[in-house]
Amino acid sequence: MISRDLALQLRDAGLVWHPDSGDRFQLDLTSDVEAEVEADTFTVSEMTIETRRYSTGTILAFNGTTEWALDSVALADAVWLPREDQLRDLLRATFRSLRRLPDAFEVSIEVSGESLAFEHPDAAEAYGMALLDLIQRAR
Repeated sequence: MISRDLALQLRDAGLVWHPDSGDRFQLDLTSDVEAEVEADTFTVSEMTIETRRYSTGTILAFNGTTEWALDSVALADAVWLPREDQLRDLLRATFRSLRRLPDAFEVSIEVSGESLAFEHPDAAEAYGMALLDLIQRAR
């Protein structure tokens, strides 16, 4: 799982999340009471946390399974923590390889004929770093 910091950077760079069953997220709320649960990681599931799409926006509805009183949150108040496979898929045709190095993983992508490599001890984080660079280059 990628770090919250990298997830926030990806969101702020413009990565759009379309919640689906199995997706993990954390809350990004502002009140002191709600801030206590920001570190908790939730998983979208039709039985416990479902995505509800309305003309006014998307919400994540908590179906009575949480230990604190929360009915739903706006999608904007959630921080998506994409999985390794989701990050790789988002790299699309730019993805070249994932290599295991002695102390890290290296993700290689190719952008406009330029080969770029991103290293991190966690493969998902290396994929996220590559995706962040790709999004920033596209801006």
